Amino acid sequence: MPAVTPGAVRKQIEQGKPDPVYLIIGDDEAQMSDLATALGDLVEEELRAFCLERMHATDKSVTASSIVRAAQTLPMIGDRRVVIVLRAERILKPKRKGKATEGGEADDDEGGEPPSDLDALENYLKNPEPRNTLVLVAADADRQRKVYKSLQKHASIVECYGLKGSRDGKVDLRQVARTAEAIVKQAVIGGGQQIEAAASRLVAERAGTDITRLRADLDRLLLYTAGKPKITLQDVQDVVSGETAQDDWAVTNAITQGNTAEALRHLGLAIESGGVSYQILGQLAWFVRERLTTADPRRVPAAVEALFRTDLELKSSGGDPRVLLERLVVELCRR
Repeated sequence: MPAVTPGAVRKQIEQGKPDPVYLIIGDDEAQMSDLATALGDLVEEELRAFCLERMHATDKSVTASSIVRAAQTLPMIGDRRVVIVLRAERILKPKRKGKATEGGEADDDEGGEPPSDLDALENYLKNPEPRNTLVLVAADADRQRKVYKSLQKHASIVECYGLKGSRDGKVDLRQVARTAEAIVKQAVIGGGQQIEAAASRLVAERAGTDITRLRADLDRLLLYTAGKPKITLQDVQDVVSGETAQDDWAVTNAITQGNTAEALRHLGLAIESGGVSYQILGQLAWFVRERLTTADPRRVPAAVEALFRTDLELKSSGGDPRVLLERLVVELCRR
């Protein structure tokens, strides 16, 4: 089947006529998530407990066979059932046997599916349940595997490669810059603000071809300038940085000074350099417990409340971890 665009899928959703199987693939996690959510919304809200199932392929209990069983299950009530499989690259592009892990040790577990299990998925793709919609969301896939070739033949493949346009296509840097600026302006206008041309251009330039960085920088910028009618070049220079070096205590030092721009900038650097959200939260909790209690005890009750709320939201997947931490930092900076 030919590849379909995100816009074409949204038209199918509006018409209530989705295809039986979708593979949403790419590096634009925000667009992929929004599209998967929109497909899930095909199920009426009051029926979602019965007819909408979300699975994470990183869960060892989720296999190709279990996905097929879920996709074959008929709607209990209503006329459609939707099954969404997140992180499907674990099945579509498993780790190779013996590949070194982050800790430097060889990983003897291929992390994939046995041939018979993948056969079940390939057979389902040839004859999917017409009353159901199976949505596979993956960052990548092994194009040489039989299961991917079967997806090419029988499923609708939706590529979401953000600024690059495609996985392997030649990158036109001018077009990338224009696309990035358009995304920035659209987001700013959607938030009821305006942005200087030089400011939107700088956000786009610093992101390069990385759509994830562009969206992260944009989220941080909008959070920092909330309430301002117009975003300036100085605002972008305050919170969007091209630096890569990171001081482990730069975030808490900036919070101590009440410098929101610096705190957000260094938080972004910490996350982009591989910082784990719970470790950063623990560091911020230490700051409140050890520093804020003596530096400004009047701020402690609100800070503790914000910490507990963020901790709960992180544990319950109550939002994007980066956005939750950025909101917490803004609150901690308030005097």
